Amino acid sequence: MKAQCLPFQQIPHTTRLFLDYLSYTPSVRGMYPRSPIVSGIFSEWVKDESQRVVYDAARRSKVSEILEWQNRAWGASAKAVANIERFRRGALAAVTGQQVGLFGGPLFSIFKALTAVKLAEQATAAGVDCVPVFWLATEDHDLAEVNHVALLSERGLPEPFAVESRASESNAVADAPVGAVKFGPEIEPVVERAATLLGDSKVTKWLREAYRPGETLGSAFALLFARLFADWGVILLDPADKDFHDLAKPLVRAAIERASELDEALLARGKALEASGYHQQVKVTSATTLLFEVKNGARTVVRRRNNGGNGGEFAVGEERISYRELLDQIEKAPEKFSPNVLFRPVVQDYLLPTLVYTGGAAEVAYFAQAAVVYEKLLGRVTPILPRFSATLIEAKPQRILTRYQLGLPDLFLGPEKVREAIAARSLPSDLQARFTEAYASAEQSMAAVRESIGRLDSTLIEAADRARTRMWYQINRLHRRASRAELLRNEVVTRHADALSHALFPHKVLQEREVAGVSFVARYGTELLANLYQKIHPDCHDHQVIAMQ
Repeated sequence: MKAQCLPFQQIPHTTRLFLDYLSYTPSVRGMYPRSPIVSGIFSEWVKDESQRVVYDAARRSKVSEILEWQNRAWGASAKAVANIERFRRGALAAVTGQQVGLFGGPLFSIFKALTAVKLAEQATAAGVDCVPVFWLATEDHDLAEVNHVALLSERGLPEPFAVESRASESNAVADAPVGAVKFGPEIEPVVERAATLLGDSKVTKWLREAYRPGETLGSAFALLFARLFADWGVILLDPADKDFHDLAKPLVRAAIERASELDEALLARGKALEASGYHQQVKVTSATTLLFEVKNGARTVVRRRNNGGNGGEFAVGEERISYRELLDQIEKAPEKFSPNVLFRPVVQDYLLPTLVYTGGAAEVAYFAQAAVVYEKLLGRVTPILPRFSATLIEAKPQRILTRYQLGLPDLFLGPEKVREAIAARSLPSDLQARFTEAYASAEQSMAAVRESIGRLDSTLIEAADRARTRMWYQINRLHRRASRAELLRNEVVTRHADALSHALFPHKVLQEREVAGVSFVARYGTELLANLYQKIHPDCHDHQVIAMQ
């Protein structure tokens, strides 16, 4: 596989906050405890950070026990079990996580797991024993985000797959945690359609073993990832387990006991972000708490009322509840409460001795806000490093790119611009030559005019530049009209342009966010994971464009 680097400045929709974080400008340093720029210093970086991790021995013992039985239930490999034993004996964790999407979710889910493995391996090589942990976001409640994915067709184009789960009563409840959503018989034809598309492979076998009636989105995802990453020893963690909720109870209580203080800190951080010209990934109000409660099967926001906290009143949905009653409910049934997106990483790093977390741009933005919660409740902000990011270009799209002398950034302009660009390169050679000559002639002529007119009257140079711009505009306008005429005449142009857009920049987002990772593993085998792993370097934060061999 050949790889080229594409800076995130060239990637559409990249936020200023993420770009400034990558370069660690002074304006973000108060929001992130560690620079993501670790080139040449990663060994010292992890050694220093490991000294800041404080983790209770009793908690480690209990978490190890839960992790072992969870992972064994999912068919953990010998390497995963060995990593759990290392964890039990004192290893730290390189953590990542993701929503439990259908068929393992989009490609970047695989990138996240491999990045965690790389970070753990490099930390261990630096003398800090570390294991990779993948947090399964089973308590999220946005089913519409996880019940679909795209698999590559024989032509290399994304083909949508979705499942509507109706096998249990919880599935009829809007906003139920996705980990509680079980598959019924409706999953079987979806899997068989996927198997037909993917062909006979290990991945097809794993999908059939994981995605079957009676499994949930969470358990199916875990069964699949346990097999995908068997050789890598990735430890999977499902936080919905009651034992994890029991362990996290002191932290959950603190989220209510210190609700006013936490809310004030989050509001102040939000104002600081906006004052620096950044966005708030999560809007916080004076009614905000960090918790949801599962009520009648639905994940329901817990809100402050009348300055709730420290004796005030709260509300869960439309039901009012006193401060003391809410704490009593947390004490009696902690499994009914789950963290929001700003509290989730804090709970995660209370349950785990996290050396480093790895995630994408959205998670980096969350951490800018969550940092104040970390500081208040844990006294340490876990550093975040960007995950591996890449677009995989298969042979057919690569041939089209080469034929028309295009690159991935050309696709970022949108399908219509791609069609026009290919049409322009498809014009008859004599006409293409005339346009090239016209551009060159206009440039040469106006450069000469500019030089001469400047000697006559320097105040006319600006007018000459405007005239040059107008000439270029008119030639380019005619060139584009000719390209559109070619586009209407030549359906091959449209087919090639659309094939590129669909395969490499589907729905105007990066491929890694739309296409399932299992599509590529089915095509190229599990050795693809090893090949991708070799491309991951914690000191390289660019998006990689990888030509598949």
